[in-house]
Amino acid sequence: MKNETGTKQQGKLFTPCQLGPITLRNRSIRSAAFENMCYNNKPSQDLFNYHTAVARGNIGMTTIAYCAVNKSGVSFNGQLWMHPEIIPDLKKLTDAIHAEGAKASIQLGHCGNMTHYYTCGQMPVGASGGFNLYSPTFVRKLRKDEISELVLDFGRAVNMCREAGFDCVEIHAGHGYLISQFLSPYTNHRKDEYGGTLENRMRFMREVLAEVMRCAGNDMAVVVKTNMYDGFKGGLELPDCLTIAKEIEKFGVHGIILTAGFVSKAPMQVMRGAMPLKTLAYYMNPWKFWWLKAGIALVGRLMIPTVPFKEAYFLEDAKKFRAELKCPLIYVGGLVSRASIEEVLDCGFDFVQIARALVHDTDFIRKMEEADMTYRSGCKHSNYCIGRMYTLEMKCHHCVKELPARLQKEIDEAEATL
Repeated sequence: MKNETGTKQQGKLFTPCQLGPITLRNRSIRSAAFENMCYNNKPSQDLFNYHTAVARGNIGMTTIAYCAVNKSGVSFNGQLWMHPEIIPDLKKLTDAIHAEGAKASIQLGHCGNMTHYYTCGQMPVGASGGFNLYSPTFVRKLRKDEISELVLDFGRAVNMCREAGFDCVEIHAGHGYLISQFLSPYTNHRKDEYGGTLENRMRFMREVLAEVMRCAGNDMAVVVKTNMYDGFKGGLELPDCLTIAKEIEKFGVHGIILTAGFVSKAPMQVMRGAMPLKTLAYYMNPWKFWWLKAGIALVGRLMIPTVPFKEAYFLEDAKKFRAELKCPLIYVGGLVSRASIEEVLDCGFDFVQIARALVHDTDFIRKMEEADMTYRSGCKHSNYCIGRMYTLEMKCHHCVKELPARLQKEIDEAEATL
């Protein structure tokens, strides 16, 4: 990046940095925001085109999102689950990403109770049984033998990721998915050694991380996404989440991604702003999801309340974790300008993750490098891409032709508040 005098501007973003056994050309990472581009649970040309475009745009590493470690962990028809048949197509993708000079990462996890029988092929499972209002579905508690097999599934997935050419795996232990469901007292009501105290509730996470690190060996980077708080009364608060982060650090992971929120209780804590309810309902199949469309119309704003957006919205809480942890930390949340990114890096974070700015423009990183320090994304956080991704591939509204008037009005109203 050059200023008006033609000299290179200072800043940490465009400096190479080590992440465990790999080196990224700069400190930017495309975060694991769900693309919904893996139709019938397989890599698609859309997925290939999107991530290679992000890599071409000078990202340090791009992350394929939300890959389930087995079929029972799948939430969507457009989501990957890791099995041998998809490895050749994933290898084509990682080869293309590498050809553009970027590293390739993939997020591994399990949705737990956030699915349905017709999606995952069985009754949804979780840390505890009961009824998940936000799916909605009945849920069965995992048996101990199933927990042990799930741990092995994480390891098997890591080995397949290596075969597919990935440089890094990201373990999802936040946002109310399965590992998070074990950690949170809101979703874990077990009476055995996997429930009760925080020490017990961390047991599944510890077993997963031990197996992941064993399988990752010395040639793959491992990062873990974990909550700083769940975002509602009865969930995890910051002190317990700091204890969890310190436990993660003990396993020698190469980075921790600090996030917050719970998809089944406080989803907008994760993304901030308003959920575009008209967009969400518009794209849902009226026959398959009539009950959900009706629920959104009646009580959508009560179930998914707005959380105000501001740039770098997790930073103040993340700095508390930076002060207590020694391992590399990866900041995510509300980064849409060079100024906010450099501020985060100057606070001691090693990398930044970015999602919506790269949905809006896959060249966001390159444009920042070519502009001055005032450059910012054109994304105005109407969250259309989020409302759409639950049914169709994630896409910014400016890439969609002839939007219905009521959706355009919702976008305009959301953008006017920022």
